[in-house]
Amino acid sequence: MSARPSGTARRGRDRKAEVLMPAPGRNRFEYGDAPSVAVVGGGIAGLAAATLLAERGARVTLYEQEESLGGRLAGRRTRLADGSVATMSRGFHAFFRQYYNLRGLLRRTDPALTRLTPLPDYPLRHSGGLTDSFARVPRTPPFSALGFVALSPTFGWRDLATMDARAALPLLDVRVPEVYERFDGITATSFLEAVRFPEAAHHLAFEVFSRSFFADPRELSAAELLLMFHIYFLGSAEGLLFDVPNDPFPQALWEPLGDYLQRLGTAVRTGSPVHGVHPRDAGGAEVRTDTGVDRHEAVVLALDTEGLRRLVAASPGLGTAAWRDDVAAVRTAPPFLVSRLWLDRPVCATRAGFLGTSGYGGLDNISVLERYEGEAARWAARNRGSVVELHAYAVAADAESEKVQNRLVEQLQQVYPETRQARIVDVRHEWRSDCPLFAVGSHHRRPTVRTPHPWLTLAGDAIRCDLPVALMERAATTGFLAAGALLAAWGIRGQVLWTVPRAGRSPALRALGALVARRARA
Repeated sequence: MSARPSGTARRGRDRKAEVLMPAPGRNRFEYGDAPSVAVVGGGIAGLAAATLLAERGARVTLYEQEESLGGRLAGRRTRLADGSVATMSRGFHAFFRQYYNLRGLLRRTDPALTRLTPLPDYPLRHSGGLTDSFARVPRTPPFSALGFVALSPTFGWRDLATMDARAALPLLDVRVPEVYERFDGITATSFLEAVRFPEAAHHLAFEVFSRSFFADPRELSAAELLLMFHIYFLGSAEGLLFDVPNDPFPQALWEPLGDYLQRLGTAVRTGSPVHGVHPRDAGGAEVRTDTGVDRHEAVVLALDTEGLRRLVAASPGLGTAAWRDDVAAVRTAPPFLVSRLWLDRPVCATRAGFLGTSGYGGLDNISVLERYEGEAARWAARNRGSVVELHAYAVAADAESEKVQNRLVEQLQQVYPETRQARIVDVRHEWRSDCPLFAVGSHHRRPTVRTPHPWLTLAGDAIRCDLPVALMERAATTGFLAAGALLAAWGIRGQVLWTVPRAGRSPALRALGALVARRARA
């Protein structure tokens, strides 16, 4: 296997994207000296870690408690009322162009990324009737911001003039990790109120983004909101348009990657929960499963928040008291709901594949799956219907599930009135509460990739990573970093990674912010 397969991360169209070179070392382990490494968790982070380790010649065992790979983006087969079989998952995820490292992982089995298809727009609609679009907005900052103001019906030049320029200046020069030092102590809502964004723009351009973290903006750290604005808008020339898989997640992404890992010699053990990781006096650890105890020289824990807390609590020999307290302090975001409806008639042909919504009660977005997913398109064609998916994030913990589900359908009918006449052939509801909450003041306590043990690393979207990455890209990046940290200790080179710039893009942009501030003070 080549030390630098064609699937490694690469820069996109942004000439200012930054490269992170791994520590120097040998290309791979020599035959006979490869260590045994356990990767616990088969989501994006675990798959990234296992991939890099296996490519470098390590003997990898990948443990996943579910029966399939993909973690929170896994899928399962389900039989519908009409007798057909469909794949149910946790629904729509946007694969943005600045997800360099995630896309590099997917290139292992799809070098040209043919299993991803672009959506032409990222429309955001408010209940007041206004809709923002990013299809015609320039992608390169600062023209992206200027173009948005020029084209937006919700945020115009007059609104720009009413903003508090001094409070808004940090948007023009987000620096990582300094943004956490300055803004982790206030909420996203407090920051927006200080900047004086107009209410409609607040809902469309920011509340929608903050709720992508499955969190109420009144709880979310302002640092995470600023970081997201930097990643997707003012810090990257990739823009806000994105790709989506053209078939369900298992078929398009994870099954090919699982096959690739097995060809590299990885033992992929699905349906195999890990109950404890216990340090050995001779180094490394014992990994305890339902079938016994396995010994490994190193371990990567790539788990969701609850899984990490539970496993560390069940492994009393891991870490220091302070480290264990920090792991125990990691919080989980509120519950969210994904409802998928198979309808007996199509929605209007003009409906977008994805629509972000705000002001419609609990409804956060609507996807029309047949616009981009092959399986849904085939069902819709056979039945002359539509497959529609609804998301509700940050649902109150005490909410009655049936009422929330019914309300989402009512809100769909308000946004897309033609669905009032449709019969629901079948429906599936996915209730989950397993995403990390980036609460105010939590950044300094989040566990990092490195741990008190040189043989143990962590990966996942809950793990602190002082790079401008978020969501799926944070999972992939920390997975590669976790594997790279172990490899470096063995004198083996890790992987080249890319990120959007780690600070404001240019002196000119920062000077523009300073000019606005001076005029505001005049």
